Amino acid sequence: MADVVVQHPDLAGKSVLITGGATGIGAALTAAFAAQGARVFFIDIADDPGRELAAKLSRSSPHPVTFLHADLRQVAETRAAVDEAARAAGSLSVLVNNAGWDDRHDVDTVSEAYWDESQAINLKQMFFASQAALPHLRKAPGASIVNFSSISYLLNMGDLPAYATAKAGIVGLTKSLAGRLGPEGIRVNAILPGMIVTERQKRLWLTDTGIAEIVGRQCLKRTLTAEDVVGPCLFLASEAAAGMTAQTMIIDGGLL
Repeated sequence: MADVVVQHPDLAGKSVLITGGATGIGAALTAAFAAQGARVFFIDIADDPGRELAAKLSRSSPHPVTFLHADLRQVAETRAAVDEAARAAGSLSVLVNNAGWDDRHDVDTVSEAYWDESQAINLKQMFFASQAALPHLRKAPGASIVNFSSISYLLNMGDLPAYATAKAGIVGLTKSLAGRLGPEGIRVNAILPGMIVTERQKRLWLTDTGIAEIVGRQCLKRTLTAEDVVGPCLFLASEAAAGMTAQTMIIDGGLL
């Protein structure tokens, strides 16, 4: 586990918006940016975990942490939540597109409705959250977008074709946005986690045997947790990565 998180003084006071920030990796990111002294807003569809996390972090953070409810599949809700965060903050400096849905599915049973649902949750919302944030990011010097993809599409995993397609698409979206927004001073990068062990993953997909098998293939012989992607995300959002855009960072313990 990554026990030490580097402080990035330039993040203090900056307004950060995180999608899917109530649980799992998203909750770790929300807590980490709050600990950096950023003004943190996060969007999620899960009301109870969102409210609880915001209240907990606000008790110890330099600034209140704000939970915003939205169904990111709905573009109008996404835009409204982004605009609400920007109004409350006065601006936005960082957008972290973390929300996703890693549901397992079989190629023979995927329906058109299921495919569209998967793309809406995993890919479509990233574009429209970014589009909604742009008017606000353009006002902030050194603005940054960090997109969360996955190494799954590089592993020939047969049990999530729709998800893997979306995660590959996120890399393409990242590079295209970086090319378009770089002249405006907005950086866009992506993080590709490997097997990050969360409570949800253990409840739904991961077994002790499966975890041990993946760890055995990694260079680092330990499980990775949400904290392992916190440092890379803070780095990409900060001025320490001021010359870095259109890049992908793989955090997989050396699996690839």
